[in-house]
Amino acid sequence: MDPILEHRLATNRRYFFSRSSTGIGGIALATLLQADSSAAESPHRNPLGGLADLPHFEPKVKRVIYLFQSGGPAQMDLYDPKPQLQRFYGQEVPKSVYPDDRKTTMTSGQDSFPTAPSVFRFRRSGECGTELSEVLPHISRIADDICVVRSLHTEAINHDPAITFFQTGSVIPGRPSMGAWLSYGLGSLNQNLPAFVAMTSAGSAKNGQPLYDRLWGSGFMPSQYQGVNFRRVGDPVLDISNPAGVDPALRRTMLQHLARLNEKRFEDTGNPEVLGRIAQYELAHRLQTSIPELTDFTEETAATLNAYGPDVSKQGTYAYNCLMARRLAERGVRFIQLFHQGWDQHNNLPLQLPKQCRDTDQPTAALVQDLKQRGMLDDTLIVWGGEFGRTVYSQGGLKRNVYGRDHHPNCMSIWLAGGGVRAGSVYGETDDYSVNVVKDPVHVHDLHATILHLLGIDHKRLTFRYQGRYFRLTDVHGNIVRGLLDS
Repeated sequence: MDPILEHRLATNRRYFFSRSSTGIGGIALATLLQADSSAAESPHRNPLGGLADLPHFEPKVKRVIYLFQSGGPAQMDLYDPKPQLQRFYGQEVPKSVYPDDRKTTMTSGQDSFPTAPSVFRFRRSGECGTELSEVLPHISRIADDICVVRSLHTEAINHDPAITFFQTGSVIPGRPSMGAWLSYGLGSLNQNLPAFVAMTSAGSAKNGQPLYDRLWGSGFMPSQYQGVNFRRVGDPVLDISNPAGVDPALRRTMLQHLARLNEKRFEDTGNPEVLGRIAQYELAHRLQTSIPELTDFTEETAATLNAYGPDVSKQGTYAYNCLMARRLAERGVRFIQLFHQGWDQHNNLPLQLPKQCRDTDQPTAALVQDLKQRGMLDDTLIVWGGEFGRTVYSQGGLKRNVYGRDHHPNCMSIWLAGGGVRAGSVYGETDDYSVNVVKDPVHVHDLHATILHLLGIDHKRLTFRYQGRYFRLTDVHGNIVRGLLDS
């Protein structure tokens, strides 16, 4: 035998199996080209493309819509009222409450750390009486549908590691995102759309922190599990239309020949990423018919469009993305993630925060109500939140109506709504300064474990082997937060 080939066979089991009589490459190709092929009945994967043993138990929800507010919304100005701070206005935040070692370099050099109470009023909302800020009038109307978590805490104090942590369970880039885990584990409910879609929008208040493709990436998993990012302008997906002179039949023939070339490449190299490439080409072909129908809002009623607000028809806005999220959800997309930039209010928060809320408040509430009216909220989980909270002390100078807030990881507020969630409730509590959690702490890993639980997944059993280790979204941590659940 050729010594080079012998070495390859000895060091690459995937290559060996690809050349065996069972033809693993051929089986994989058949799975992708023909949904009802024998390969789809593999003991390792189910007909939806997910793992055969998932879900582990009866799920509460089928899908997740994650409304990620990039930049770090200020908890004490939105969901965590601290009216008693008015009497401490301008006084130094005690170091016993906020030690120097938890301050970022953006403010650690300040001579003073004056207490900055919120300028916004809070009022009890809904029958549940949850206190919410006046800048959230529409979300206040759905107070009975949401569970506000005031005790979430994280470890990262800067944007990139913090947002990476929320998406992947690690502050270090390279891990699969939550949507990729669900795509890998549960598969797709609609073979004509991605299992995982990401959309971005820019806030009106200020430029946001950059968003990287890896935030919806598949990390070390095959690329077929990564999220498909719908663009803000033009066609949602590039090259969705056939070139001039290429009809659907010709396109189908081209893809069949391309798939066979890729199969040959897989046989030569044993690289599983080649199979992911075949899957991506096949999905792209199916998107050519599904995307135009998805993005056509003409059948939406005037009442529905009005509910989402004046920006709903403007592609790339948060309102447009919220309506798209509902349309994706009802078409079977498993994980839908919206990223809205601009919550990083280091200065003049009283001016900037209301602008952010005008972007997001009405469309967010409309999405919850729309799903509820259609009977979909019971099997959909909605998550609203950012990557960390904000400081109670002012960044820079402090005036009655002008202050900013720095990053703060010790506590933050988010909310959840939908199937399995204890609606109309508040969970957790922070101290008088909204600096530290004093009751019912929830870590990021706990949040991930709870989300997976609602989807019928035991977070300790959803693993992926890479470089000799079994990885999971919650790493070696995480506990289900039973207090957030309705049973």
